[in-house]
Amino acid sequence: MPLEIEAKMKVNDLDAVRGRLNAVGAVRVGRFLEDNTFFDTDDRSLLAADKGLRLRINRDLENQTEQFILTFKGPRLHGSLKTRQEQELIVTQADSAAEFLSQLGYAPVLRFEKKRERWNVDNCHVELDELPFLGCYVEIEGPSEQAVLEVRSRLQLVDHPLVRASYIGLLMSHLQEHNLPQREIVFPHVDPPV
Repeated sequence: MPLEIEAKMKVNDLDAVRGRLNAVGAVRVGRFLEDNTFFDTDDRSLLAADKGLRLRINRDLENQTEQFILTFKGPRLHGSLKTRQEQELIVTQADSAAEFLSQLGYAPVLRFEKKRERWNVDNCHVELDELPFLGCYVEIEGPSEQAVLEVRSRLQLVDHPLVRASYIGLLMSHLQEHNLPQREIVFPHVDPPV
């Protein structure tokens, strides 16, 4: 099973990171709106085992296409960066995939949107992320810890502490700390004029 090796840092200004990406010759891949739904059993067996099961609708904001991705994340492995096994499967219909998971005993736990801008540099993916309630983050994912840490250094992000928690973990903590009951976290949507 492939490994996901990543560094995640909270930042105040994505424009500053964009400027550094341009300065180091990174290539911008695109802008996306992700709609992520995490599933678990009623007794939260996946959470207890530090595993994750996600259905993502990935909307390309430039060409308006959608991709549906079912992802299994294994437990975190030991290391200085967030490393875990990850297996992804492209599905043709999000609703059918959600029903399939339901039939296997998995129910939606939390749904959240994320705005993502993807860049490539030095064999690494750099994601500029924005989430409701949480703000802005940079994720660097690559083939090794060394590659990820080198890109982090080139982007002058070494002074930003590493965030080891997942977005779902951060959001669930935020909801609990603020006593918020909702389980769907989305950006405010403005209907187009008629």
